[in-house]
Amino acid sequence: MQTRQRASSFAATEDNIAMDKAVVYTRIPHLYLWLEILNILSSWLLTGYAQHTSLPEVVIPLRVTGNRPMWAMGWLTYSLHFGGQKHFIHIKAKKFLVSRLFSVFTYTKQGALHKDQPYVQNDCYYHGHMDGDPESMVAITTCYGGFQGILQINGTVYEIKPKNLSSTFEHLVHKMDSEETELLPMRCALTEEIAKQMKRQQNENPTLMQNHYEEWWTHRSFLDLALVVDCERIRYHNNNKSHVLVEVFLIISLINKIYFALDIEVVLIGLELWNEGNLVPVDRMQILLEEFCVWKTLSLNIRIPNDIAHLFVNHSFGKFLGLAYVGTVCLPSHNCGVDRLLGPNLFQFAHIIAHEMGHNLGMEHDSSSCTCGGINYCLMSSTYSFNPEFSNCSYSNFWTTYATTNCLRKEKMSIGNLQIQFCGNGVVDDGEQCDCGDRHMCERDQCCNSRCALNDGAACAFGLCCLYCQIMPAGTVCRQEVNECDLPEWCNGHSHKCPNDVYLLDGSPCRDGGYCYEKRCNNRDEQCKQIFGKEARSADHSCYRELNTQGDRFGNCGMIRDAYLRCHDPDILCGRVQCENVTRIPFLRDHSTVHWTHLNGVTCWGTDYHFGMTIPDIGIVKDGTDCGPEHVCINKKCVSKPIWLEQCSSKTCTMKGVCNNLHHCHCNRGWDPPHCLESGFGGSVDSGPPPGEEESQQHMDLVLITPILSIVSLVFLLPWLLNRYIRTSSKFEEPTVSTSKEEEESHVASNESEAQQVET
Repeated sequence: MQTRQRASSFAATEDNIAMDKAVVYTRIPHLYLWLEILNILSSWLLTGYAQHTSLPEVVIPLRVTGNRPMWAMGWLTYSLHFGGQKHFIHIKAKKFLVSRLFSVFTYTKQGALHKDQPYVQNDCYYHGHMDGDPESMVAITTCYGGFQGILQINGTVYEIKPKNLSSTFEHLVHKMDSEETELLPMRCALTEEIAKQMKRQQNENPTLMQNHYEEWWTHRSFLDLALVVDCERIRYHNNNKSHVLVEVFLIISLINKIYFALDIEVVLIGLELWNEGNLVPVDRMQILLEEFCVWKTLSLNIRIPNDIAHLFVNHSFGKFLGLAYVGTVCLPSHNCGVDRLLGPNLFQFAHIIAHEMGHNLGMEHDSSSCTCGGINYCLMSSTYSFNPEFSNCSYSNFWTTYATTNCLRKEKMSIGNLQIQFCGNGVVDDGEQCDCGDRHMCERDQCCNSRCALNDGAACAFGLCCLYCQIMPAGTVCRQEVNECDLPEWCNGHSHKCPNDVYLLDGSPCRDGGYCYEKRCNNRDEQCKQIFGKEARSADHSCYRELNTQGDRFGNCGMIRDAYLRCHDPDILCGRVQCENVTRIPFLRDHSTVHWTHLNGVTCWGTDYHFGMTIPDIGIVKDGTDCGPEHVCINKKCVSKPIWLEQCSSKTCTMKGVCNNLHHCHCNRGWDPPHCLESGFGGSVDSGPPPGEEESQQHMDLVLITPILSIVSLVFLLPWLLNRYIRTSSKFEEPTVSTSKEEEESHVASNESEAQQVET
């Protein structure tokens, strides 16, 4: 696929903005203040203080269980009855909404800048869809009790929030009024005239994804987003900064749902609140964009490095909803946009922001030839549409931007949530005996209470050596070995924790001439079988030499950024695995490519891998695989093996044990650590004590005696069972019928006596 070289231009003034206030940077941490504010939000009405003309419906969300495949993948299902029918929603926690470096900047009345780093939960923001309608959208939070958020079904938007003072999990569902959602006349401010001014150069022959473009492979990318909220939007929330923060998080959750189609993770890197007044004039949208970008370049970029920055303004610009520069995602001076936020409709806001971000990512307005599943009004239509899908034109525009920029190609390691230690976070922090989570979870916990302390009589509350709040006896296995390169661990009888996982020392021999490495036995033949089936095996060295010296996605010794590295001749066996004797094409996951090459009468088979793929790389030769006599592959280099065995070997263990990864002897049964010189029960100084001779003998005695006792019991029981059978048979042959009045009265009296006893 050929891609056009394109960098959309922009038009913005380079004049500095005259500020009426001197901005003084100070750092005053208000972390616990933020936490306290966030904890009192359970009574807040999520979408601000909008008045709905339609009456709300009362619903009780019910958890639906039994769909194990979805549950295993982290999806939850709830049923809600509103609008005259039952709806099922599938939701999944959207983690990593914010960076672990996420900061919030606010201003004092004197213009000083405050920096806060509020605690943000990463497991209570959910997004998903309605059952049977993957085009629908759901974005809710459970951080503050109950469901608060937005449901969008067939173009209709609903708001859901908890009903105050309800003890039965009741919620209110509002249908957003038509005047709040009917925005067909509204449009993006990027007109054709402005677009022409913003273009620098453009290839005449763009490549479009014509057919089945929705199924084209995408590449995982991460976009760091900075947001600024103007003073009018903050006033809309009665100057409650915490309300603004939650609104922003829900909008980010919705945007992530939209950009999931492009495999883009939108991560909020920082937020600035203009709580004491706007720092640029909010007037005409085009001028606002220009001046915001200049301010951003001079001020915001210094404290919040970003890929894209947007300004939220609570101001009407007539029929215009937003404006952003095109194709400027990695250009710090112009990777910006402005978005109009009026009213409470978060679903509309998410569409506006996603549309304008699309411009930053290189997407132009859709023309008449652009389509999304047979529909002409897609997300990048110049007029507002409820459709959140990208068109084939948008896919093509984004692919061009992705191929010609680098800032989106970052690792996920920089993404996470800010952690803070406190009782109730479900994590046992310093000074806590246990942590059962929130109040409801602690009510069901038999071992731990809400004060993060053990209940009376409990010796433990968690751990592999804790059972029914008591520490398991010494010698109880708490972690079985999982393969031939692993070692077992046992409880020590004093701690609730299982000893740390230990395994055979790297370089220890394993099956088929392989070596153990990081608790697994690696072998090229076995790797080929896993990919291509049981008949496959590792190919001739000529395949490795021919392909792994190419330095492409089918043969290489790694990548630096998006460039492939050729394998040097000594390392050809440590690049990508090459196989032969392949009798069938394997069924691999989407985005996988199988290739074959005919070479000197041999067909070499392999798989590719390239930057942006989110599936595991099954075709790279695994570390620890042999690459010659006494040599193994490490980091795609063929290195000498004996360096691992200097501190410990079978001789160190007097040939009566093996070495673990901590270079200590793990003794065979019958010998005692640390050096396996004296008789004992085996194990190592790291594994915990294995069961002793007495316990093992008791177990063996039980195993032998149990079947003997069963046979003896059966011998004694047989005569009794036979006699009982004979007596029962004789009763059926000669039934007796009582007609005596005395017996009947006795029977009645007996029944009355029994009835009295029951009543008593």
